[in-house]
Amino acid sequence: MSKVAVVFWSGTGNTQAMADAVADGAKGAGADVDVFGPSDFSKDQLADYDGIAFGCPAMGAEVLEESEFDPMFTDLEGSLSGKNIALFGSYGWGDGQWMRDWEDRAKGAGAVLKADCVMANEYPQDDDLAACKALGAALA
Repeated sequence: MSKVAVVFWSGTGNTQAMADAVADGAKGAGADVDVFGPSDFSKDQLADYDGIAFGCPAMGAEVLEESEFDPMFTDLEGSLSGKNIALFGSYGWGDGQWMRDWEDRAKGAGAVLKADCVMANEYPQDDDLAACKALGAALA
């Protein structure tokens, strides 16, 4: 059985709904799943998981949340080489630049993106949640 971590930050509940769907998808594909907030996950835990789904909404000028999530992700970057990951998050403005930048960071760190990134405009609709479930299953 594979082991998947879902690590996310949510300010309004939009990204939380996506994280729940990711976890459901991974569980449905047979994975053992643990869910974390960014302050509860560190690079010391990376080796414990076969795959990690990271979720964060766009903030400010289309950047990752800066007080908790980005510092955690920045700390992990040097240890992501060869690691199976997936990215998801919600946004309310812009065109998704924060996700493209984040994807570039992950690839630059050598991470293996196991699924296309999932972005939801505001609260995730049914097709967004289905894509999140598929993302979770791809990590499982």
